[in-house]
Amino acid sequence: MEPKSPSKLKLSITGFTRYKRVLKTSIIVLVVVLLLVGVYFVFSPGKGRSVFKESYFCVVVDCGSSGTRVNVYEWMSEGESNMKFPLLLHSYPDNTTKSSLWKNSCQYHCMQTEPGLDKFVHNSSGVRVSLEPLILWAEQVVPRERHADTPILVLGTAGLRRLAIDNARQVLEDVEAVVKEHAFLYRKNWIRVLSGKEEAYYGWVALNYKMGRFGNYSESPTLGLIDLGGSSLQAVMEIDDTREDTHLVRSKIGSTEHQILAYSLPAFGLNEAFDRSVVMLSQAQWFKENTHNTLEVRHPCLGSDFVQNYSCSGCLGLNSSYQKIFSGQTWNAEFPSLHLVGEPNWELCKGLAKAVAINSSSLDWSQQTVGTNCKAGSSSYGGGDFINLTAATYPSARFHALSGFYAVYNMLNLNPRANFTKIWEEGQQLCSRSWANLSSISRNQKYAGQYCFHVPYMASLIEDSLCLGDKEIIFGPGDVSWTLGAALVEGEQLLFRTTKTETSTSTLKNMGIMSSPVVLFVLLLCLLFIIYRCQIKLPMPSRNSAAAGVSLSSYVAHPKRRPN
Repeated sequence: MEPKSPSKLKLSITGFTRYKRVLKTSIIVLVVVLLLVGVYFVFSPGKGRSVFKESYFCVVVDCGSSGTRVNVYEWMSEGESNMKFPLLLHSYPDNTTKSSLWKNSCQYHCMQTEPGLDKFVHNSSGVRVSLEPLILWAEQVVPRERHADTPILVLGTAGLRRLAIDNARQVLEDVEAVVKEHAFLYRKNWIRVLSGKEEAYYGWVALNYKMGRFGNYSESPTLGLIDLGGSSLQAVMEIDDTREDTHLVRSKIGSTEHQILAYSLPAFGLNEAFDRSVVMLSQAQWFKENTHNTLEVRHPCLGSDFVQNYSCSGCLGLNSSYQKIFSGQTWNAEFPSLHLVGEPNWELCKGLAKAVAINSSSLDWSQQTVGTNCKAGSSSYGGGDFINLTAATYPSARFHALSGFYAVYNMLNLNPRANFTKIWEEGQQLCSRSWANLSSISRNQKYAGQYCFHVPYMASLIEDSLCLGDKEIIFGPGDVSWTLGAALVEGEQLLFRTTKTETSTSTLKNMGIMSSPVVLFVLLLCLLFIIYRCQIKLPMPSRNSAAAGVSLSSYVAHPKRRPN
């Protein structure tokens, strides 16, 4: 085969050299462009960062005394700056929710299973029946591919707090047995009983986040919170005071330090307050024990046609004088049998509600004087029977009344800023109805007749127990729950703490790691280093001819000279 001529070989090598030069230049240009993009994302906060970010979910199960509820929150991270907060995209359930658990025409606790988990000690099947439908519903809300990286918090409140430690632990173990059968991300310490202070603090965070009182753009003071549950009452406010107090919580939210007074009062919730009214009545009234071992109590806040057998779930606080009446019997959390009879009297009802609100030990509760407990000097940060929130230095000027407060207000169909005169008037009109008419207000017939007690009790709590009668009280919003605060404070931390230690293929697939512009920039620098080590160099224009000559001489075979 005849070898190629030098001219043809030179032409071929020149073409290869040009192709190689174009390839090198293209790679270098690509790397420079990628570096510029990385620098842009790193040094342009707020621009492009969300392009790589996905929303994340958090499921919070509220194990309350009156029922068990679930909330699903979808968030979008607003970046790593401590001046920003996650953006709440959606909160479920909402008015579009379709579920067999959903209660129509409802404004508060519209989707729950009843009763509370504290009624299921050593009853794992009861715990399962309460939790299973709620978790299954949450799985329908959260996209299936996001289940594995969505944390679920199961948090108990006053109902579980009042149980003995061993009983509460047993219920939590039954809860864990149900949760671990589902795909959500969970840890054992995410299933626990909140302290009263934690519950109160989470409620305050939820309210102020919802009302836009956190962050750079809010110069308004934070809002005070009063939250009435089934078993307990929470009262929270920010103060400008440095004194030490067992109820004081120091918290840094964003870049701002907050000093918060967070009270949680057991047995002041709506259901247990009514139980205490029954106990007080039984002490003050003459009653008789009939042949069926039943106790008859006449209640001034119930209609004349109200007659019910009643189980008093909060009657552990019976004093010694009451117990002596039934000497020889062993008392548990309930009466042996209680016959509750309505004997309506509005003035007596108001006096009874006030006595329960201030936790009075006096048997002459019908002669309570309005406002005597809130006089100057009658209370500091907390007394044995009531809390004077106005005794704090620079207390919040505006309070929002949530949960049970909102439920009672909504029943009265009042303006959110209704004054107490209007509340008392509407309450008296409500109590003039028969029990049959009151029963149409609630699906729970046991509590329907108690609404007449709830109205004066709610007003007395605010005026006489919390001493907030002269403050601006806003009822609602109805969709604010402490679970939002728990998801905000704990949800994002739990999610990213877990993904940091347990990175998996599914996490990478969801761009949880690759969305970081810092990581992207580091990867680009590594790519540039690899290219440099591979000796890919940009050709210098001034040395093109020389480089071509050197390259040609290294490939052209010199022809042998013929002998002369």
